[in-house]
Amino acid sequence: MIKKVTSFLLLSFCLCSLNHAQTTQKPNVIFILVDDLGYKDLGYTGSKFYETPYIDKLAKKSAQFSKAYAACQVCSPSRGSIMSGVYPTRHGITDYIGAPIGTEWRKQNRNTVLLPPTYQKQLALDYTTIPELLKQNGYATFFAGKWHLGGQGFMPTDQGFDINKGGNHAGHPASFFSPYKNENLTDGPDGENLEMRLANETVNFIKANQGQPFFAFLSFYAVHSPIQTTQEKWQYFRNKAEKEGIKERGFAMERLLPARIQQDNPVYAGLVSHMDDAVGKVMDALQAMNLDKNTIVVFTSDNGGVVSGDNYSTNLSPLRGGKGYQWEGGLRVPLLISVPWLTAKGADVKTSVNGIDFLPTLMELTNTIQKPAQNLDGLSLVPLLKGQKLRERPLFWHYPHYGNQGGEPCSVIQSGQWKLIHYWEDDRTELYDLRKDISEQSDVTKTNAATVKTLYQELRQWLKQTNALLLEKDPDYTLAKREASQQKVVTETWPNQERNRKNMLQKDWKPNDTWWGSQPKKK
Repeated sequence: MIKKVTSFLLLSFCLCSLNHAQTTQKPNVIFILVDDLGYKDLGYTGSKFYETPYIDKLAKKSAQFSKAYAACQVCSPSRGSIMSGVYPTRHGITDYIGAPIGTEWRKQNRNTVLLPPTYQKQLALDYTTIPELLKQNGYATFFAGKWHLGGQGFMPTDQGFDINKGGNHAGHPASFFSPYKNENLTDGPDGENLEMRLANETVNFIKANQGQPFFAFLSFYAVHSPIQTTQEKWQYFRNKAEKEGIKERGFAMERLLPARIQQDNPVYAGLVSHMDDAVGKVMDALQAMNLDKNTIVVFTSDNGGVVSGDNYSTNLSPLRGGKGYQWEGGLRVPLLISVPWLTAKGADVKTSVNGIDFLPTLMELTNTIQKPAQNLDGLSLVPLLKGQKLRERPLFWHYPHYGNQGGEPCSVIQSGQWKLIHYWEDDRTELYDLRKDISEQSDVTKTNAATVKTLYQELRQWLKQTNALLLEKDPDYTLAKREASQQKVVTETWPNQERNRKNMLQKDWKPNDTWWGSQPKKK
């Protein structure tokens, strides 16, 4: 009995010593942000078609947040909130940078009731960002990939990053294979894959800075359009789709656009696989350099996957919608946080969290003081990483725009099991009970009037407090024009997408002679 007690005390002392060593030494941080990756686009979240062995391996040693949300259903607002720790309504980037506003919106020929408001075209330098705070704490800082938070004067190196590889004003790459046509990334050998190149740049930075604490932000351009892959990966996933049985129909109409109802896109699957390979490159390098035990790793996406619009790439069932939409498919994202000395491996965290929470979380994990102090909307997730509870709070979204993917101007509050959506075109509301209806098919406003009233009042108060931008009526709007536009979607857009899907699954399909530049040109 004495031996058992002594062994237990010795083990406890060793564990406490290990924890003490890890918390007194500044931990490294790697933040991996994927563009347009849907919640159901990974093996560990349930995809049977896409294959992500490296991310699944990371998931096994991470806290897995099953109710993680982006700060917006499109990219730039979410990215601004990750960097600043505040909602998009505060930093003012409420749509992807480059989206048309006011009467310019009419050129999209959508014939909508409202005109979207002016929004900020860059993340203001007034906000103290994650890299700026970590630099004050002695960290070397590095950025690679998609930025999309402003151009000249508002680039990664203006916002706290020492090095920028490939970040610029653009929201998508010219090509996923070299030459990249990116002024901030030198071209590699013809056919080099962009995501692996970004991973290699990240590994080179880690090697050069392994003697000091570092913060590497790997921001993939994948899996945003234009979706591209190699012939080999297309062939593999095309054969897999055939083996599993190619369905006759690939799309169904959502409110405004057709939405993909199958995960069987072999090009998108290949692009997801390229991204996963690149994640594996970084994780393997960490382990080879014996840095994995003192490195925090965050893996997430900036919004939901693309089920409508753009390249109509994926399906996120049972979640409804995707990128640009106000439903769970547009807002819910995968999130893994690995803190080797803290997190329970593979733990499922069911508390709702948001992209605004990353800044305070990383500040606490790295013992970084906010200098200067700034008001944050986010909360530190460290209690959840320790297996404790986080105080209950509502989460909010405000999107005063029309998404390219079919989303509508709306504001959202989620509180516990309830999610209320207020639409600005006609001031109607929808209420969903997410515990019973994760697919958001049953609007229960009529049977929960008191809940609707309470949530709507709280939402309006938040909009006022954060100076939320609102829309104006378009005096040129007519119902006849709107109906004509919608009829065109049904008779032209939908059939075209069905044809594109079937063509891509043909045995002899070929996008061009070089497979988007991944193969050498024939002489």
